[in-house]
Amino acid sequence: MDKQQLSKDILKLVGGEENIDQVTHCMTRLRFNLNDNQKADKATLKNTPGVMGVMENGGQFQVIIGNDVPVVYNALVGNMSKSPTTDNASSGASTGEKKKRNPISALFDFISGMFTPILPAITGAGMIKGIVAIFVALGWLSDTSSTYIILSAIGDGAFYFLPIILAISAARKLGSNMYIAAALAAGIMHPTITALLADGHNSSFMGITVIAATYSSTVIPIVLAVWIASYVEKAVDRVTHASLKLLVVPTVTLLIMVPLTLMTVGPLGTVLGNGLSGGISWLFDNMSIFASILIGGTMSLLIITGMHYALLPIVVGSMTTLGYDFIIPLMFAANLAQGGAAFGVGLRSRNGKTKSLAYSTGLTAIMGITEPAMYGINMKFKKPFIAALIGGAIAGGFMGIFNVKSYVITGLAGLPSVAAFISPAISTLLYALAGGLIAIVAAAVLTYILGFQEENATEPAPAAEPATPAATTSAVVTEEAKAQDEQIFSPITGEVKPLSEVPDPAFSEEIMGKGFAIQPSEGRVVSPINGTVFSLSKSGHAIGLVSDTGAEMLIHIGIDTVKLKGQFFSPKVQAGVKVAVGDVLMEFDREQIEKAGYTTITPVIITNMHQYESIESAGRTTIKEKDLLFTAKA
Repeated sequence: MDKQQLSKDILKLVGGEENIDQVTHCMTRLRFNLNDNQKADKATLKNTPGVMGVMENGGQFQVIIGNDVPVVYNALVGNMSKSPTTDNASSGASTGEKKKRNPISALFDFISGMFTPILPAITGAGMIKGIVAIFVALGWLSDTSSTYIILSAIGDGAFYFLPIILAISAARKLGSNMYIAAALAAGIMHPTITALLADGHNSSFMGITVIAATYSSTVIPIVLAVWIASYVEKAVDRVTHASLKLLVVPTVTLLIMVPLTLMTVGPLGTVLGNGLSGGISWLFDNMSIFASILIGGTMSLLIITGMHYALLPIVVGSMTTLGYDFIIPLMFAANLAQGGAAFGVGLRSRNGKTKSLAYSTGLTAIMGITEPAMYGINMKFKKPFIAALIGGAIAGGFMGIFNVKSYVITGLAGLPSVAAFISPAISTLLYALAGGLIAIVAAAVLTYILGFQEENATEPAPAAEPATPAATTSAVVTEEAKAQDEQIFSPITGEVKPLSEVPDPAFSEEIMGKGFAIQPSEGRVVSPINGTVFSLSKSGHAIGLVSDTGAEMLIHIGIDTVKLKGQFFSPKVQAGVKVAVGDVLMEFDREQIEKAGYTTITPVIITNMHQYESIESAGRTTIKEKDLLFTAKA
């Protein structure tokens, strides 16, 4: 796959650079904040090779790529003339194009946008902490050696100075100056301030009490402070002459916000953070099994909706105040259950390609990256996804019974993160591994028992009866071909054209799929396959079909003919009906459509080309109905 071309396609289909306010990426998704989501071509994006799915959650427009997302993201940014973060932050607001979001969506979007960029830092630091813990547990490293001290500092550094890292990320998300925010965080964490407040006695600033609090490794105090600081900074900026902004804005902002944070915002944030951590600890201490089953069983749903980002402040807060966390083990269980369900699909499937995809995505899921298995396999077949939720709940209950905790944040909740469960009691690691095994086995077994409906099994489906006896010998695909290749017969009489001549990039650049176009000489469309009509546009200009062996097709009569709103089109079938090669699907008035100013060139394409190696032309330049147009090679 050409990542550079994919990035260009995505940039165009989300509405162009001018529609992008911000874009970041996580392990598998490009996460856009668009000025107007309606300008994005969601349907075409979903069918773009290299795109696994498209979602809108928490105000974000998310394009699911898979493991190659960093490469695609870098190519996307390279194709943009402006920064995809703060440089465009005010563009939508200034033009009034940004859509208003409800407070809950805005909150999830803020948390996601703040934590996603810093995950590599805390993941790397967390993994180092885990490795050090393993070396100490195995006796390979002494906890009094200088090597241990240095490695521990590397692992602890990102967490100790987390307020500074968060300040930068939060300011970027809020559109304020990242370096003023970093200076604010550095001010409240300065060794002198830390020593002043460390003895537990309240101090004062200009006669106003400064409440003793510790800010290293905290989350909520600095987030609240940077949020308020963004308003202070912008207010000062508005009333300051341009020639003085560089001196006045940062000076006034810091003079106001550092004391204000120490006196009010910081202590309030500390109380809130401790309250959240204490509440979670109480829940797991008193209702451990119920909470574990509930969160383990619904974690994948939270990931789908983007709500799992709301748990990140709780996880970080628990880790920094309590020294451990209960939620990461449940993420671990849910992710491994998604992998187990995919393995179950592979065990039961009779389709070679499905088996291969299920096993590969299942392995990726148990390594901590679930989207390929979740979207590409489990949700596609539905019942495996239900089995994964049940498997996560069962494993979560097991972990709740044995009080499994995570002692470091590792970012990916999969097998590579098992170091997170190492503690002085080796039993925690063993119970975590046992819970993960339960998740995989339970989800796989349930998937195998529940079964699922395959869209394209290797066994050939019986051929539909052709419309007329004359069509029988030339139109019916053989059973052997059904199991391997797909023959596509012409739906229209006319002149065969390459897709590159279609005046629409969605077709000419093969974004929608591969095939050929026909310039009609008659106003009739017949079925090019034996199969089913699965969609018919209200305007009649487009017909979607799926063959008996799984080829998904689109016949698009003309370009921009949707604007005719059905005029000059006369459908002869409805969605859901079975058709055979040669059955009449549509009649249209070719001359009237062209008089109205529209071309009638008709793309005939396969939209699920990921199931085929290539297409092979029949070599015709002119063609009649039911003549072989091309073959999709499996």
